[in-house]
Amino acid sequence: MKCPLLYTLLAVLLLLTSCGTESGRFRLEGRLRNLNQGEFWVYSADGAFEGIDTIPVRDGRFSYEMSLYDVSTLVVIFPNYSEQPVFAESGATVTIKGDATHLKEMTIEGTDENEHMTQLRMELNRSMPPEVPQVVQRFIEKYPDSEAAIYLLQRYFICTSEPNYQQARRLVRLMLKANPDNGRLMKLDKQLATLQGAPMRGRLPKFEATDVDGRKVTESALKGRVGVVTTWAAWSYHSIGVQNRLNQLKKKYGDRLGVVSICLEGRPDDCRKRIKGDSLQWSTVCDGRVWHTPLLSKFALADVPGNVLFDKKGVVVARNLTGQELEDRIKNLLK
Repeated sequence: MKCPLLYTLLAVLLLLTSCGTESGRFRLEGRLRNLNQGEFWVYSADGAFEGIDTIPVRDGRFSYEMSLYDVSTLVVIFPNYSEQPVFAESGATVTIKGDATHLKEMTIEGTDENEHMTQLRMELNRSMPPEVPQVVQRFIEKYPDSEAAIYLLQRYFICTSEPNYQQARRLVRLMLKANPDNGRLMKLDKQLATLQGAPMRGRLPKFEATDVDGRKVTESALKGRVGVVTTWAAWSYHSIGVQNRLNQLKKKYGDRLGVVSICLEGRPDDCRKRIKGDSLQWSTVCDGRVWHTPLLSKFALADVPGNVLFDKKGVVVARNLTGQELEDRIKNLLK
């Protein structure tokens, strides 16, 4: 005797297993017109994995799959070096569609987070630069419990050349009300409580710390020369890129350029191995306290990568520059 209910349940099960991605996996796929062969790169903005992976492109099509048991923010780097966040979830498949010559108009579908972000991107495309912070703020207020809100908060209110720590903390408090158990937000709230009163400009402060080799580091490492203080971590692709640029500049300018780095790794031994592998030529402070290391508040730094650039007189001239911007400003100051 046939059982219609059993057949119906089996059909539903087959449908569910044939669509989407299995639990514990995340899949990114898509197609871009006007792009035949090549590759993209992807890294995790929140430490879901270290380093950078490659996504091959064939006939404009691409796919990438990874293990994932939580939510994570991935950043895809396209051949023109523009970037796009993708919000990954266990068991989800996300699809990118668009034209390689108009990447700002691409769509990312498959989850609410990515579809909301696509709508925001379209709105930002229509907005004038002074309007952008207000547009982003409205998005965060509308979706305070989203991963996208955390990404946008860091990009537009914290890791910028003119960070607004006071406004950032107000938004973090709003996000914590919607998601009170989010550990990243709780840590960020504590950081911002310390930083919101810190001066964004001013002069090189006095400080004293111990680097990973046990040597004392003070403001004398930067005084009287163009100086840079940076933050980095092995899981941050961009911060490693900045370190590599600075390493080349240090080889070129020698003592004319002073650098001090703050490594936000939980294990100093891991930091020490990375420094040795990259042959970095300056002091790096890594006390294992991660976001609670005292030098962060001393220099009003709240993200990775982050940096503060000083001129020869010890005056802050810029903050949180990209690797290329930092290189250009250093070369200009050392002419």
